[in-house]
Amino acid sequence: MTKIDEDEARRHRIKMAKRKAVQDAEVAGKTIAEKGLLIVNTGPGKGKTTAAFGLALRMLGHGRRVGVVQFVKGAWHTGEKDAFAAFGDRVAWHTMGEGFTWETQDIGRDIAAAEAAWAKAVELMGDPSIGLVVLDELNIALRYDYLDLGKVVDALKQRRGDLHIVVTGRNAKPRLIEAADLVTEMGAVKHHFTAGVKAQKGIEF
Repeated sequence: MTKIDEDEARRHRIKMAKRKAVQDAEVAGKTIAEKGLLIVNTGPGKGKTTAAFGLALRMLGHGRRVGVVQFVKGAWHTGEKDAFAAFGDRVAWHTMGEGFTWETQDIGRDIAAAEAAWAKAVELMGDPSIGLVVLDELNIALRYDYLDLGKVVDALKQRRGDLHIVVTGRNAKPRLIEAADLVTEMGAVKHHFTAGVKAQKGIEF
């Protein structure tokens, strides 16, 4: 262990005491005890859905039910779907996409799938037993205009007061970002795919 002299330890205590005072004051200034949040995970980097499922796991840990609607990734069987199946009816999981639009190459089919997925999302949002709804890749459906942006944003804004919603996918629309309470943009710094590494179990699916 690195030896720390008394003066250095004293300076550290003073510095941390000042920092604690600032942090405590900031926390004390927050007056809203609870609020259902609209959360958007977007950006070109990896991890948007992974982060959403981390919140789902946290919600389950607090005894609340979770709803999941996947708008695009229906063509892949994923490890997270199997993992959440272990929670039984505490997770309402609905994979309703048919793959990315460049795979289906059928705009009518894509729109129909997106509309069916959105109808399921509205149903889950109306279920009072659910504390969190993950709308995986909804941003993709909105990007390609498969759904009416205004109607979707209005419905998300009108969610009940204790419901948290997480929307994932690249290219989140500005109107959705404006309506959100929390927006995280995942940056693309480096990705193994560009080096020729294929999608792997436990990492991509």
